[in-house]
Amino acid sequence: MERIRVRGGRRLNGTIQISGAKNAALPLMAASLLTPEALVLSNVPKLADIATLAALLAQHGADIDLSQGDGAGGQTMTLRAATITSTTAPYDLVRKMRASVLVLGPLLARCHQARVSLPGGCAIGTRPVDLHLKALEQLGARIELEEGYVNASAPGGLKGGHVRFPTVSVGATENVMMAATLAAGETVLENVAREPEIGDLAACLIAMGARISGAGTERIVIQGVAELGGAHHRVMADRIETGTYMAAAAITGGALTLTHTNADTLGAVVDALAACGVGVARQNGTLTVSPRSDAISPTDISTQPYPGFPTDMQAQFMALLTTADGASTINETIFENRFMHVPELMRMGANISLQGHTAVVRGVKQLRGAPVMATDLRASVSLVLAGLAAEGETTVSRVYHLDRGYEHLVEKLAACGADIERVAD
Repeated sequence: MERIRVRGGRRLNGTIQISGAKNAALPLMAASLLTPEALVLSNVPKLADIATLAALLAQHGADIDLSQGDGAGGQTMTLRAATITSTTAPYDLVRKMRASVLVLGPLLARCHQARVSLPGGCAIGTRPVDLHLKALEQLGARIELEEGYVNASAPGGLKGGHVRFPTVSVGATENVMMAATLAAGETVLENVAREPEIGDLAACLIAMGARISGAGTERIVIQGVAELGGAHHRVMADRIETGTYMAAAAITGGALTLTHTNADTLGAVVDALAACGVGVARQNGTLTVSPRSDAISPTDISTQPYPGFPTDMQAQFMALLTTADGASTINETIFENRFMHVPELMRMGANISLQGHTAVVRGVKQLRGAPVMATDLRASVSLVLAGLAAEGETTVSRVYHLDRGYEHLVEKLAACGADIERVAD
């Protein structure tokens, strides 16, 4: 087992190239099950979650080829599911990652049946799969739960329907949107997620021959087609990785230039940084992040579905606000159990009190290095950020969480002046 060791107190300065978005790449990979032709994805990050889904797709019969990127970063992945050899997504693969449930819609649409294990993943609270299932039932699917599996069938194929999600869900929107591309007739999805990753998936599906309008709004309309073909698609830049390195520049008082990214997907994060006294300059896919003053100003944030402040940036901002000159509040509205990093930050001298779904963060003059333990993907990187600002040495255990979502994190930070390394236990 490895740990990450950080010796804090260094300002970060330099340039970091942002990787392709994991949260976009995973549904794009699942979309390969909708067609027997080749789907070629470029700018695919090299991450544990990508490898997990690739193994699951191979189990369904997909041939997957990886090659070096096009010079602009990432891998190029060619997926061809010419024949679906299995419509079962087994527990031993699905349990590793909640996004594995995204194979349900494509399998059901193309093969008219699927057997998918109920998913696992980060323990950050309930992310109910019933939103996926109830929506697919609106498209004519028959759903049964048996021995930890979702058994779904649509003997005559899926039919277009009208779905209004009771709550906004990125995964359910993606799953049902993919399923509806091959459903007979028109499907209308309302109260859908508006995250940029939804638009990225829609763009890829349209390139494959799907007829989709409204992605990025609260209402998506899909006209089903008889079949989809292959396509080439470049995975969008990872907005959460971008936001994380923005926070890294801010917490160390340094200046970072982030390339191959898009500030348009980060409005709420940019606004929150501005409230903290951190400037973000934009130019042609490049962001330069630097402090406007010597001290981080406190601010209040509340996580919301896009275009609000992303829950996936909450832990990183909490780390930043532990160093602010004053008190801040963070209201977590998405997941009920996403404050598990609080006790670990407090081990480093942070002053945080929890009141239900709200954290009150009172800035301290100096964090102190300590042994800490990661509990989930974003919590783990928040501890690394805190370690960059802390006095002394911080060791972060359970770094396999980081490997699920951050490509070359240690190398990227070290190249910008961080004293950071991976060490064996």
